[in-house]
Amino acid sequence: MNQHRYRLGWLLSNEASKRWLPWASAMVLVYFVVYAFLGLQGWGDPASYEQAIGEASRWCERVSGGLLREPVNALSNIGFMVAGLMMLFWLRRDVSAGKDATQFHGASPVALLYAGATIWLGPGSMLMHGTHTVWGAWADNLSMVMYILIPWLVNVSEMGRWRLRSFFMVYGALVVGYGLGRALLGGDLGIHLDLFSISIGLWGISELLYRFWSPHFRWLSGFFGFAIAALFGITPVEMLDKPSEFWWVVLFWLPGLLARHPPRGRRAYAPWYFAGITCYLIAFSIWLTGRPGHEWCQPDSWLQAHAIWHLLSAVATGCFFLFLRTEKAK
Repeated sequence: MNQHRYRLGWLLSNEASKRWLPWASAMVLVYFVVYAFLGLQGWGDPASYEQAIGEASRWCERVSGGLLREPVNALSNIGFMVAGLMMLFWLRRDVSAGKDATQFHGASPVALLYAGATIWLGPGSMLMHGTHTVWGAWADNLSMVMYILIPWLVNVSEMGRWRLRSFFMVYGALVVGYGLGRALLGGDLGIHLDLFSISIGLWGISELLYRFWSPHFRWLSGFFGFAIAALFGITPVEMLDKPSEFWWVVLFWLPGLLARHPPRGRRAYAPWYFAGITCYLIAFSIWLTGRPGHEWCQPDSWLQAHAIWHLLSAVATGCFFLFLRTEKAK
């Protein structure tokens, strides 16, 4: 996608870029009203893998019988909603961006998609922690996939010279396919594929390609996927030991396969990209402690590790948004 297309006046017009913030704010308020209404009717039977009321949940916090099964873990997802609304606030101020505008300025469809997906991370995760239902867990995982697909698809679509329509068609197909697949086949889609986790690796690989593209590096870039997996505790030894479960490592070469051309823009990685990576890695390390049985788990505390994970992850989405806005034409 050519970033220069998004310099069109109608995309950065005062009308187009300002109307989305009040609409999104209204939708967030509607969500809370609907959530409270449905909760008062009772959430129904919890998922079989959730703990009973009064016990420590899967994410440490003690399960409550009210509207919010995990009050702190659920409400901390407001951080994502605030982050997404702040992005729309920044976008509405881009009417004077002029020649420096990119696809992450103004009312650009891609920028609005990113902000909308960030907002949706909040309700999606809140439905899981708040209801403990199967459909709540489905919404949670779908929201994560809807967010994480965007950055690596943005990268490969530029290096593949996709049209905007192609970008949205691929994105929509992956979201719908994952949503249906998870509902019918389970979290690994029946083929040992965690689309959220593999997309983290694809984003990292595609970002390296965006910065260091060359004909030879296209095919070397896939090897960096193993380093990214190791950061999250999956080693090459484990992959070799269970090839049927880790077949998806072949997807590490997908960005290189699609990146047929060098990007036409260049981004500034300091400070926002590195800040986002740091926030997310700290959040992940804290996430590991938010489980029953860990010495730091305090089920009745208002300071929950999983809630901190939500808040830091929300900060990371904002950092990455600011990073993507730094792009300049070469």
